[in-house]
Amino acid sequence: TLIETYNIYFVVLIIALAIWDGIWKLFAMWRACKRDSKLWFILIAVFNTLGVMPILYLIFTREEN
Repeated sequence: TLIETYNIYFVVLIIALAIWDGIWKLFAMWRACKRDSKLWFILIAVFNTLGVMPILYLIFTREEN
């Protein structure tokens, strides 16, 4: 039925968002550890919404080439 189809799409969307979030979080936390930035590490670990905090951290700490 239509409701079952929407439920499947909803589950797939949730899984995709969790993967998206996890990837950004891992990259940002890895960089925070590498730079010995304990405050950013804690902020990313605690205040994380769909990768917003890790993405901001990665943008603000990118190295100039």
